[in-house]
Amino acid sequence: MTKNNKDHWEKIYKSKNIDEVSWYQEKPLVALDFIKSFKLKKEAAIIDIGGGDSLLADHLLAEGYKNITVLDISEEALEKAKERLGKKA
Repeated sequence: MTKNNKDHWEKIYKSKNIDEVSWYQEKPLVALDFIKSFKLKKEAAIIDIGGGDSLLADHLLAEGYKNITVLDISEEALEKAKERLGKKA
């Protein structure tokens, strides 16, 4: 990871709302269906790499999954997700 990459993503997440980025999905159906296809237990460890401020973790939590980790280069994106999820974060 270079500082320029990190700075780029911090700027994106500081300047745009969640629904202003090209990869925004209100409900990430492809990812959810893919995860469900494995028939994992609700306690299974799931990591969303590069998940940023996406809503995948929100939907997984709503479906009863309990052990979700979101990894991202942007601290700003992760903070936005934490604020949105509140105690569930």
